[in-house]
Amino acid sequence: MEVIVVTIEKLSNGFEYILVQNSSAVAKIALQGAHLFHYCKTNEEPLLWLSDISYYEQGKAIRGGIPICWPWFGFHKDKTLPQHGFARTSIWKFVSSDEPDAKTSSVIFRLTHSDETLKMWNHKFDLELKITINDSLKLELKTTNLDEGEFTITQALHTYFAVSDISEVSISGLNKKPYLDALTLKQEIQDGDIFFNSEVDRVYQKVDGEVILRDKNREITIMNSCSSSVVVWNPWIEKTKRMSAMREDAYRNMLCIESSNAYDDAVVVKPNSSHTLEAVILSLRKSS
Repeated sequence: MEVIVVTIEKLSNGFEYILVQNSSAVAKIALQGAHLFHYCKTNEEPLLWLSDISYYEQGKAIRGGIPICWPWFGFHKDKTLPQHGFARTSIWKFVSSDEPDAKTSSVIFRLTHSDETLKMWNHKFDLELKITINDSLKLELKTTNLDEGEFTITQALHTYFAVSDISEVSISGLNKKPYLDALTLKQEIQDGDIFFNSEVDRVYQKVDGEVILRDKNREITIMNSCSSSVVVWNPWIEKTKRMSAMREDAYRNMLCIESSNAYDDAVVVKPNSSHTLEAVILSLRKSS
C-alpha cells in the first residue's frame, strides 16, 4: 500500500515547512516565501540546488530552491526596499492539499496584502501558489488585483538547478532570442546553445518554447506559460565570494533558469483580474 503524506514540519528553531511525500517524489516547501527548497524524484538525485549553509530564519531568504520574486524582479528604484520584492520573505498561509492518486500531490499557499506590504507596495492583492508534485514539477503563481486601479508586476520563479559541474552543462532553446546582458547593460542576440566559462546574468525575451538544460547525467526541460522572458544566471567565482549563504565553490554546482515576467515582459493586472505565471519542469535521466 502506497503512503501519501502532506504534513507541517518544524526545524529546531521553529522554522516551518510543508513536507510532501508520494510514490513519485519528495518535496519540502517553507511557509516563509512559499519557498520550495527540495524536490527529489524517487531513487534520483535532487533536482534543486540548495546551499548547505543557507539561512532558515524568519526574514532571511533561503539560498537555493525556488524563491518567489514578486511584485518586482531585481532591485527596486527605491533602494530601501528589498531586492526581488517581499513575497520571498513573507509568511504565507498553507491553504490546502490534494492527493488525486498515489503518484500526485498538490499544495496551495496564499499571501494577501497587509499593513506591512501596503507600506512597501500600495496595492491590494491576492497571491496564490499551487505546486503539483509528481514525475514532473508544476508551479502556478496567480496574482489577483483586489485594488480599484490597475497595477504592474515583474516576477520570477528563481529556480536554482543542481548540476554536476557548470563547465559540463549547456542550455538550448534560446538560440536567436534577444537578451539584456545585466553585466554590460547591452542588448544582445543569442548565438547557438549557452555554455559557461564566466559569470552569466541575462534576461532573455520573446521566449516561446521549451528551454532544455543538458547535464552529464540528465536533461531538464522547462516549459513556461504566460511568460516570454527567461533569466539565466551563474555568479561564477568572484561574485560567489561576495554572496551570503554560499560557499566559495558553490557556483560550480548550481545554475539558475528562471521562469519570469521581467523587464519588457512586465504584466499589467487590471482590477478584479488575474495573471498566472506557470512553469512545468521535467527531469529525465540520460541512458547510459
